[in-house]
Amino acid sequence: MALDPLATAADLTVRGMPVEPGEEAMVAIYLDVASTAVRDAAGTAISRTTSTVVLEGAAGQWLTLPGAPVEEVTAVSIDGRAVTDWRLVSGRLWRSGGWGACEPSEVSVTYTHGLLNVPADIVDLVCRMAAAALVAYRSSTSGETLAATREVTAERLGDWSVSYASDGRVSTMELTEHWRERLAARFGASVTVLRSR
Repeated sequence: MALDPLATAADLTVRGMPVEPGEEAMVAIYLDVASTAVRDAAGTAISRTTSTVVLEGAAGQWLTLPGAPVEEVTAVSIDGRAVTDWRLVSGRLWRSGGWGACEPSEVSVTYTHGLLNVPADIVDLVCRMAAAALVAYRSSTSGETLAATREVTAERLGDWSVSYASDGRVSTMELTEHWRERLAARFGASVTVLRSR
């Protein structure tokens, strides 16, 4: 199941970027793409969802689940075998026998996690990304806004000249390294497989 975007068209309007008639479909795409980019950098869904993750199990008794806060765990299996001798404690799973023996195991966990309300700064980030794409969309009728982003780094008026630089981004939907690091530090946790349902 696809997750809802982290921001809405109403959030754009509140921030001074009203959606014009006929732009609803494009805005929905921009909000979805921006939300996907933010979630990818964060390493988690951010908003409340139910997921199945596959983690490497080690001999220790604790297993940290990504996507805090963890609300509920409904199923756990180790190497395909269901187990019930675990406890959820502060967003981590505890099991007296540990999660692996002499070699790593594959632990599958189905659980509900994430925030009920998306933080304001995340909503704002998604809106800013979508707004930049919308401004580019409005400024072109021939599709050239789908071309790689070029940032003006210098202009001169006498015998007019312009210099462009590229930070490697292809579009306004790509996060800067600063935002990637910030989201990873705040939400980050890496998993082998994450399936929301």
